[in-house]
Amino acid sequence: MEVNVNTDNTIQRHQGLDERVRTQVEEAIARFGDHVRRVDVHLSNENKEKHEDGSNYCMMEALVSGYAPVVVHAHGDNLAQSIAGAVTKLKRALDSAIGRLNDKNKREPLPVDALSDKDLTSDS
Repeated sequence: MEVNVNTDNTIQRHQGLDERVRTQVEEAIARFGDHVRRVDVHLSNENKEKHEDGSNYCMMEALVSGYAPVVVHAHGDNLAQSIAGAVTKLKRALDSAIGRLNDKNKREPLPVDALSDKDLTSDS
């Protein structure tokens, strides 16, 4: 599973930040590793100059094999809170999406009743 970390110009990006985000994402969704191909993480501070609470923003998009991309958003007082919130939401969203995908794959087609086929083909 590939984890890409992207930031806008309001966040100072460094190797420690990338590693921390990558570690949190991989630990949280490791059990979905067979289904998730890539996770894109976008970090920003929407009100950098104002220093308002809740202005740190994290968006995560997981690309799931055989399913539409799963996208979650989280705001927090600091970057660590927004990342942790998004990781929690992503884990729940993937659990739901992959659960639905597995249910769909496990269902067997309804058996066709042999008598109903006979009725359609007989001339009497």
